[in-house]
Order: sequence, then structure tokens, then C-alpha cells
Amino acid sequence: MKVKDLAALLGGEAAGDPETEVHGASGIHEVREGEVTFLSDPRLLGECAESKASCVIVKEFILSLQKPQIAVKNPLYAFARALEHFSPPLSEPCGISSAAVVSPEAKIGSNVSIHALAYIADDAEIGDETIIFPGVFVGRHTVIGTRCVIYPNVTIREKVKIGDRVIIHPGSVVGSDGFGYVFEGGRHHKIPQVGGVIIEDDVEIGANVTIDRATTGNTVVGKGSKIDNLVQIAHNVKIGEGSLIAAQTGIAGSTEVGKFVMMGGQVGVADHTRIDEGCMIGAMTGVFGHLTKGVYSGCPPIPHRNWLKSSALFARLPELNKKIKELEEMIKALERRLP
Repeated sequence: MKVKDLAALLGGEAAGDPETEVHGASGIHEVREGEVTFLSDPRLLGECAESKASCVIVKEFILSLQKPQIAVKNPLYAFARALEHFSPPLSEPCGISSAAVVSPEAKIGSNVSIHALAYIADDAEIGDETIIFPGVFVGRHTVIGTRCVIYPNVTIREKVKIGDRVIIHPGSVVGSDGFGYVFEGGRHHKIPQVGGVIIEDDVEIGANVTIDRATTGNTVVGKGSKIDNLVQIAHNVKIGEGSLIAAQTGIAGSTEVGKFVMMGGQVGVADHTRIDEGCMIGAMTGVFGHLTKGVYSGCPPIPHRNWLKSSALFARLPELNKKIKELEEMIKALERRLP
């Protein structure tokens, strides 16, 4: 592909030799001759100039950079599109493996790939061009949309609805029972978890994520949300569209998360919490109650700026404690000298 053609694909403007050939995309540190890279941090300009990149995606043309360039509004997004273009398809449609178990009562779309040792239960539905890798379990009355990718050893239990273009990485479980018990007669009795899970369009779920079914109703992950590895989402949680949840976060039951919320790693959210649209929550924050739109850290959560000041103060507590004791001794000495 020529630079001018790549610029047209990315919706950008080309400068330099438009006939330069590119056949791949890599980051600045790994880029080779014949590949395109991107520059979003001016501090890497020198490294970019010395690299073997045949073309650079930039926000604005850089006169000192003696390489063909493509100017776009968002270089990182354009680079992601270039990576997608140059990457081979994950898998060609291969139909249903003879080593897979697919119920005759299941509904299978066109150009679907179901690999060996996958199990598709009665009344399940698999949409067009979806790929089911080995070891996947799909339960009864579960619906999976079009162009989804379900990686090996994923468990999707009964009564789960998955939208289009959803990606689920290895080892994740969608639709496991919620953690619901009632204490009576000296022991804990299980509350039947009879609800479902709804995963909307364009959601990506990382490896070893667990999303519990609702007690009644549905646990919901909104469209376009991205969930990192090792996240726990409990029963009846509602996550708004476009939210980002980083690794090892745990969200307890019946929590409501608004649209475009961002959670750092190891955030803990108590049950029945409400988090408003657009909140940003720092790593290891403990959340409960109601968070209005803002940026938070700490436990209990406080505005992030205040948390930074408090953290700096915490490191000085031994010094400050010593100073307070010295001042107390000075005050006592002055009081003894008074009539």
C-alpha cells in the first residue's frame, strides 16, 4: 500500500513522497523499514527521526522530520486503524468442527466458526460470522450476536444475551450465580438466582472476568464498555455505555454505574452504590454511597486533588507528630513560668 492510499484510508493528509510503500504498522521502538508508526508525544521526536519507519502518523506536519507523514486529528486512533488494516483476519470461517457438540435445536448463523470441544446447548443462538473457540460452553436460551469472538474456555451460561461485535477473552464466566444468601435457622440458605445477563454491542471482556446473573431481572453491561482482566461484576449491577473498568476491580450487587465512567485497578465498589456519568475513580479506591460527577481517590473516596495533598501529608505525619510534641512541651514550660 502506498502512503497516499493509507492517508485516504485513515482520512488524513499526506506529505512527503506519496508513492512510498508501507506494508505494516509498529510502535516507534519496534518499527522496521516499510512500516508506519505514529507520534503523539513530542519528546519522542528524536527517536522517531532515527527510526526505520517509512511513514509517520502525526497530528500536524513536522518540518524537521524527514519522512513521509500523514496528518490526522487523532494519531493513536489512526494508528489503531492501520494496525487493524495490516493485521490478517483472526480466522477464516471454518464451519462447525466434527469435534464440537452442537445441539440440533440450536440456531447457527452463516459463516460461523465453532471449533473443537465447544458445546452449544439447546435453543442457543449464534449470530453470523461469530467465532467460537475450543472449550467454550454456551448454555440454553443464550443468544450471541453477529461477528463476536469468544476465546477458548469461556463459559456463557443460560439466559445470557450478547450483542454484536462482542469480544470475550479466555477463561471468563458470564452468567454465574450471584452471591445471594439469607440467614435462617442457624445457617445460610441460597437465594435462587433466576435472572439473566445482557452484554450490549461492542463490549470487550478481558480474561478471567466473572459477571454474575441477576437474582431477578438482568445484570447489564452497556454498549462499548471495556472490562479488563480479573474483574468481578456482581448480580443486578448496571454499567452504562462506554465505561472502562481496569483489572482486579470488584463491583458489588445492585450497583448503578453511569455512562463513560472510568475505574482504575483494584477499585472496590460496595453494594447499592450509585456512580454518576463521567466519574473517574483512581486505583484502589473504596466506593460506597453516591458519587456525583468528578475525579476521586481514597477510601472513603474524596476529590483526587485533596487525596494527593492528604497523601503528601501522610508521609510527613511522624515529623509533624514530633513537632507537635515539641510545641506542647514549649507551651507547658511557658505555662509554668506564668504567675
